[in-house]
Amino acid sequence: MNPVFNCPPWVQQTVFYQIFPDRFFRSLNYKALGHFQPWGSVSTAQGMCGGNLRGIIEKLDYIQSLGCNALYLCPIFTSASNHRYHTVDYFSIDPVLGTESDFDDLVKAVHGRKMRIILDGVFNHCSRGFFPFVSLLEQGEDSPYRDWFSVDHFPLNAYSGTPNYRCWWNLPALPKFNTENPEVRNYLMQVGEFWMRRGIDGWRLDVPNEIDDDSFWQEFRLRVKAINPEAYIVGEIWEKPDRWLQGDQFDGVMNYPLRRLLSEFFFPEGMHNRDNISTGEPESVSKQGPLGNATEFCKELQTLFAHKSFGTSLNLLGSHDTPRIATIGKGHEEAQLMAWALLLFLPGSLCLYYGDEIALPGGKDPDNRRCFPWESVESGKEPPLYHVFHDLLAIRAKEDVWVNGDLSVRPEGEGILICRKKENELLELRIGYPGPVPLGGISARTEILFAHKKEPIEGLAGYFVAKGGVVLTKKHGSY
Repeated sequence: MNPVFNCPPWVQQTVFYQIFPDRFFRSLNYKALGHFQPWGSVSTAQGMCGGNLRGIIEKLDYIQSLGCNALYLCPIFTSASNHRYHTVDYFSIDPVLGTESDFDDLVKAVHGRKMRIILDGVFNHCSRGFFPFVSLLEQGEDSPYRDWFSVDHFPLNAYSGTPNYRCWWNLPALPKFNTENPEVRNYLMQVGEFWMRRGIDGWRLDVPNEIDDDSFWQEFRLRVKAINPEAYIVGEIWEKPDRWLQGDQFDGVMNYPLRRLLSEFFFPEGMHNRDNISTGEPESVSKQGPLGNATEFCKELQTLFAHKSFGTSLNLLGSHDTPRIATIGKGHEEAQLMAWALLLFLPGSLCLYYGDEIALPGGKDPDNRRCFPWESVESGKEPPLYHVFHDLLAIRAKEDVWVNGDLSVRPEGEGILICRKKENELLELRIGYPGPVPLGGISARTEILFAHKKEPIEGLAGYFVAKGGVVLTKKHGSY
């Protein structure tokens, strides 16, 4: 009988900060060979800007002071691409990013701050430069790795013509593993184990649904958790995730259905602009229509969280695969603030994509992978949204009811009221969208924790949340 591993309890309290390493920060304390594009260059599919692991270490103060307590790094293994989803060597750090020692220092620095770190695992496909695939290119059907991939015939059409082997989305640069081969399975399991032993706290799994084999992920879970039962395993799943959330595969999924629900409500025009298509999003999902009103939105949101799945999923409004909210919601800055406040208030783990906190713009891939403009967060120059993140995450860290309270959502006035309740404590978040919300009787038991556009009612002793406003209150007593 297999052991039972629950989702680690630390995840519920965690705010992840997702980093695209090439574009985060280039430390001068590491010098990689080669010529890199100037920092801040237009984001392109090719070319590298030279962000590195030392840069991440040097910015841990910034990340932690924002209110984040975990890192999620996009791939960091040796690769010929700036995003590193084309893996060449699963057991080495990309030399553009740093050394094995730099990686160990990063893990040590993260854990020294009582933070966590998870890595991106790309186990469905690899690069044409991966050594078993190079063997197929050089030796053809005589290669000892012939059965590591699914090949129609030799020689391989890896650089011209139509690929004659299985590859991700029919892209010849991304040969798909034959995970039915026991050698391949064991190799990939060993990758997962190797980096767990090097100190990481879990894995984010890239397109795991494309390894259409529950037994693969069941074995992966057992082998990872055997090293660290507290490891977090989260999958990139865009559609209904129930299959992977039975307690035997993943601890959670990236909550893309929540992202779409919030974005359709607050930014319907931006979401239906063809320039804002997300990479990897199924067409069946991307064609969903906008929501009609606050009542419909509240019903959908309550339903989404009423469905009890195993584990803790990762709530987000953007990632390296989606256009940024600052671009989808361009010209609607207050709607962006409201969307973020609502996301931060919901049950589950949180994930901020680097630059979200400063409203970094970016369209579809690769524009959503811009260099972080560090000059914009110099002391005293931070944009208003940064302070909203900082203040709300500070409150979240202190309020247990925010993390563990029951959720209820309903229309209120012309806007929305979201409640988190635990025993005798009640947090209420009022969102002035699409219109204003009454702010009920404030008494000695009511504490205003955060307020944007709390307005007095003319001629009366009371307040309301104006359109575009956000007010968070805390009440003590029996409810």
